[in-house]
Amino acid sequence: MTLQRIYLAGPDVFRPDAAEHGRRLVALCAELGFTGVFPLAETLPDLPPRELAAHIYHANVAHIDRCDAVVANPDFFRGPEPDSGTCFEVGYAVARGKPVVGYVPEDGSFAQRMRARHPQAVGDGLKDAAGWELEEFGLPLNLMLAVPCRIVVGGLREALQHLARE
Repeated sequence: MTLQRIYLAGPDVFRPDAAEHGRRLVALCAELGFTGVFPLAETLPDLPPRELAAHIYHANVAHIDRCDAVVANPDFFRGPEPDSGTCFEVGYAVARGKPVVGYVPEDGSFAQRMRARHPQAVGDGLKDAAGWELEEFGLPLNLMLAVPCRIVVGGLREALQHLARE
């Protein structure tokens, strides 16, 4: 199976420079022989907020349906967990039978990464600051993301290179 179109999932759409950053991501995809699909439309229809939300949801699901694979940025976002929208997009792609590769910036298990980058969220042992269990299976993310997806250390380039080798 030759992979051509890659949906770029992640919280990158919330960056202050989202459109410009998206163009850089799409250019990197092209450099490596893929067509990148960045989900941010530079202009959105003038709709009430709930209708606009539905429009964006349906557009992104349609993008994933038309792509051959998903490359996701499931790194921590607004705390020690990935962006929930990215998690949905990954789950949707997995359910549709599409290959998914995610990328995180550093090696280590989920609990190790959380301790290093969000120490205020971690309590004693394998508990978070509120006393809840920390997941520790030696995987870089929650098992529901790390088991069905291949998670690589690095950025988009490393994820695309991994996808190209597979």
